[in-house]
Amino acid sequence: MSFLVPVARLRETSNLIAFQHPSPSYKFHVLIVPKREVASLAQLDPADTAFLTDLYSTVQSLVDEFHLQAYRLIVNGGEYQDFPHLHFHLISDFSGQKSKV
Repeated sequence: MSFLVPVARLRETSNLIAFQHPSPSYKFHVLIVPKREVASLAQLDPADTAFLTDLYSTVQSLVDEFHLQAYRLIVNGGEYQDFPHLHFHLISDFSGQKSKV
């Protein structure tokens, strides 16, 4: 299953894409999605260090770039997962941003 949604890409690597949430619930709300199809965190191969390295460096660079003063990285699974593809939410209501994301 795939569909296209136009997004403002903030980061892209060979393993993931990070973009502004199309319907944000927070002042800062970014989705980070692996390019490889993975149903949930439970199916992510712990040996996939390339993805995990990209995930951590992407989060660190976004926190730095947008001067996030407090933030959360959330992953939903099972009944809490609305979309059946692994994705992470980097969220914050407290940022030192000069412009709105």
